[in-house]
Order: sequence, then C-alpha cells, then structure tokens
Amino acid sequence: MEIKAADVKQLRDKTGAGMMDCKKALTEAEGDFAKAERILKELGLAAAAKRSGRATNEGRIFTAVTDSAAAVLELACETDFVARNEDFIALGNAIVERVARENISIENDWISEQVKEAISTIKENMTARRAKRMTADSNEKVVPYVHGESGGLGVLVKVRAGNPQTLENDQVSQFAFDCALHVAAFNPTFLSKDAVPAEYVKEQEEIFMQQARNLGKPEKVLEGIVKGKLNKHLAEVCLLEQPFVKDDKRSVAKVAADIGKDVGDEITISDFAYFKVGEQE
Repeated sequence: MEIKAADVKQLRDKTGAGMMDCKKALTEAEGDFAKAERILKELGLAAAAKRSGRATNEGRIFTAVTDSAAAVLELACETDFVARNEDFIALGNAIVERVARENISIENDWISEQVKEAISTIKENMTARRAKRMTADSNEKVVPYVHGESGGLGVLVKVRAGNPQTLENDQVSQFAFDCALHVAAFNPTFLSKDAVPAEYVKEQEEIFMQQARNLGKPEKVLEGIVKGKLNKHLAEVCLLEQPFVKDDKRSVAKVAADIGKDVGDEITISDFAYFKVGEQE
C-alpha cells in the first residue's frame, strides 16, 4: 500500500525515529499508525517512555487557584502574535478563573460565547482546547507555575499534609514550588507506580521483551532484563520516583519524606497536571 509522506512525518514527530525507519514501520503495519509506533518501540527506535507530542498550533497556558480548587487551561490560537495579545490573555484568565471557581466544562455555553466574541474582535480563530480542575481539602494546597513570558507551558501540583498549618511552613511551601518546577522540567506521565494502569505495564513488558530478544539474549535471562528495564522506565515516568530536580540523589518521594521528618508531619504530592501548548495528549 502507499505510505503518505504526511503520515511518515507525523510518526517521526511523535516518536523521534528516523524518516526511513518510520516509513518501514508504517509499511510493515500496513498504515496502522498505532501498530507502527509499537514496532518502532520494539526495535528501540522510539521513546517508549514519554508523551512526546509536538506543538501543532499556538496559544497560551493559564492557571487559577482558589481556596478550595485550582484549574489549568490551554487556549489555542493561530499565531504567536495573538498569544501575546492583551485581549487574548484576558480571555484566558477569565475562563480559567471561572473553571476553578465553578467547575464548568470546556464545552460550557458561556465559554463558547466568550471565545466567539474574542474571535470577532481579534479576527483570528481560537479555541478553549482543554482544561483540568483540581479540588483541594483543608490539608491540601495547589501550587501553579507557568513557564516564561510566552506562557507555553503550565503546571499544577497538589501537596498534602497531615495538618493544614504545616502547609504554611516555609520549607513545605518551597518544596511545593520546587515540585512545580520539577514537573515543568521533567513532564512525568503518572504520579506513582501505583497509578500506572496494568495495561500500560503489560505493553511495556512486551516491548522490553521483544527488545531483549532482538539483541539475541538467552531466554533464561529475559525475565530479569525485562524487570530491570521496567523498573528503570517507571522511575523515568512516575513523578514520585523521579530524581528530584534540586537533588538528583533523592527521589521526589524521598525528599517529601525527609521534609516531613523535618517539620514533624507527613508530606506527600497527591496530584499534578502538565499542559504544553499544542501537545498531543
């Protein structure tokens, strides 16, 4: 069958594999994109670990925090010029603040009307592409972070303590902010090993098994190789397992535990969100 150049490019953009490797994989998969991606992973030619979506449009990430909730929003547009427009920024802030306060969905009629009005004023197509809302109990605190003046990347991190007053501790507050920086830098896929779906683990095990067989490893050592690769992989994609951004000798979970000992309370990261403009989910 004919493999279109656009499909090859899309596969390359998502996996980082070479153009010829992508074309071969698509040919072997008879044009099935997901199957071709799996083939590249089994050959060790694609990143199996991370969300590697690349920007396909312009826009900006917005965050808002209230006493009991927080939200992050991606507002998309056609050009980076409009992404810096004051009216566009005001629109994004208004939407994300209402999402945080009232838990309205991205398909809400009010949001649609606000976007349509902005389109007629700014004269460029735009859309409220996605949003996520987090609630926070009295012993939880959500910290937002938006990277750079362009606002192309935004993060929410929720920190939990046994005692609400602990959240006001300077060391805990700094840790929460540092965790937001960490998420922005390392883009974890899951919160912890316990949060990883069983089907995801199974798929990775199958991929690592095929990779080991491709290298001609004997059957009797394959299980150990796969287990090692899986543990390393989960440490790369799970937030709590990742080496902490400010101390790569300790995991995020270990730093949280150590700070908890310092302040006499239990400190944990209970949720996070990572939004990047144009990212493929």
